[in-house]
Amino acid sequence: MAELDPRHIHILERFAGAGFSITAFPMYASAVGVRKGECAALLEPLPDGTLRLIGSPCYLMEGNLSVRIHDANGDWFVWKGKRVPATPERVAELAALTDGIRSLLDVI
Repeated sequence: MAELDPRHIHILERFAGAGFSITAFPMYASAVGVRKGECAALLEPLPDGTLRLIGSPCYLMEGNLSVRIHDANGDWFVWKGKRVPATPERVAELAALTDGIRSLLDVI
């Protein structure tokens, strides 16, 4: 995980207070992971003490960040050849996580 200063820690404490777990994803060692339910996102600590969302939040599959795809058979979350349907419930959970992250980052 990247080096965090007290300003980053303060922001992450707000995330924890909002029900997020702070986690690390080994493949993304320079980022801070935030997780809630079955979804997660990566945050980049910036030199000015803020955090920036990296890419899009993801649905977790076996604890790993998936990607969302669309093919002839529908919408899916995919990780290493495995896939689960992007059901309305999963998509809603991901949207709620995304909204929560954006609102917490906008407070800064």
